[in-house]
Amino acid sequence: MKPALPFVLPVSKKLRAEALLQWNDRTKPLGSLGRLEAVTADVCAVQATLQPVTSPKSVVLFAADHGVARLGVSAYPQEVTRQMAANFVGGGAAINVLARYQQANLEVVDVGICGEPVPGVLNRRVCQGTRNFLEIAAMTDEEMVKALEVGLVRANAAAAKGTVIVAAGEMGIGNTASAAALLCLLTGADSHDAVGRGTGVDDEGLMRKRAMVQQAVERHSACRNNPEAALAAVGGLEIAALCGFYIGAAANKMVIVVDGFICTVAALVACRISPAVRDYMLFGHQSAEQGHKLALGALNAEPLLQLDMRLGEASGAALAFSIIDASVLLFLQMATFSAAGVSTAR
Repeated sequence: MKPALPFVLPVSKKLRAEALLQWNDRTKPLGSLGRLEAVTADVCAVQATLQPVTSPKSVVLFAADHGVARLGVSAYPQEVTRQMAANFVGGGAAINVLARYQQANLEVVDVGICGEPVPGVLNRRVCQGTRNFLEIAAMTDEEMVKALEVGLVRANAAAAKGTVIVAAGEMGIGNTASAAALLCLLTGADSHDAVGRGTGVDDEGLMRKRAMVQQAVERHSACRNNPEAALAAVGGLEIAALCGFYIGAAANKMVIVVDGFICTVAALVACRISPAVRDYMLFGHQSAEQGHKLALGALNAEPLLQLDMRLGEASGAALAFSIIDASVLLFLQMATFSAAGVSTAR
C-alpha cells in the first residue's frame, strides 16, 4: 500500500548561488563566517528570496509506543512515553523551555500511545503502539500509511499558520532500537555500529539490544533498501509520522531542522521516498547516540552543533534555531563594502 504523497519541488539553486555571492560583498574577508554563509544560502534557496525570514517557527512532537520495548531495549519502562507526553503538555520538559525561549509554537501529537488518551495531547492515534518486530511486522501497511498521513496533515497545519521554519521531535520508549533497525535495513550498516545506549542501558542491555536489532534485520531482510516496507516492518508510528511531516513540510516550502538520531533516520526514510526533500533540510546537531553519525553520513549531512546530547524531543533542533537566526540577521544587517566605505581585498 503506497501513501498518496504531495509533489516536492526542487529548491532554487539560483537563489542559493546569488545569496553566496551577496555574502562576498559584506564587510568581512571572503568566507570568514564559514558555514553560517551556507546556512543563509540554504534558507534563501528554500524560500526563493534574498530577504529570508526565520519566524514564525513551529516544533511538532510525535509520540507512540513500541512493541519491542517490552523486551528491555530501554532503561525506562514503556509507561514513560505516556508520562512524558503529559509532561510536554504541562510545560516541564526541556523542549518546552527551549520552545518558549525560541518563541516557537509547540504541538504534541499522539500517533500511538498505549492506554487512554493523554489530556491536552492532540489525539491522532492510529493504534495503541506497534507490534514486536522480532515476531511480526511492527505495522501493517495501512497503519504505516495512516501514520505518514498524520505527519503530512500536521505539516499542512503548521504551514497554514504561516510557519517558515519547523522542527519535529519524538517520544517513544524503544524507538532507538526501531531507528537502528531501520538504518541497518536501508544502508546495510551492522547492528554493532548502529545500536547505541538510547536512554542509557548498561553493557548487558546494550548487548541484548544489539542482538535484538540484528535478529530483526535478519527477519525482515526482504525489506532492505525499500523505505516504505522497512518502515512498516521495523519502524514506529511516530517515526512514520516524522517521515510524513518532513515530506509535507518540504511540499509547503518550509525550512526543516532535523533533530537527533531517530529524527535523522526518519529523514533518511523521507528522502528515500522523496529525494527532493533533502534540500529543504538543515541538521541541528550530532547526538551522542552511536548510530547518528552513520545516519548523517547516509544523507551527506553536516550538523550545525555537536554537544554530546541524546535527549531527543527536538531539543537539539530547537537549539540550532539560534544559529539559523544569527546567520540570517548577519546576512540582512551587515553593511556592504561600498555602503560602509571599506576597501575590498586587493
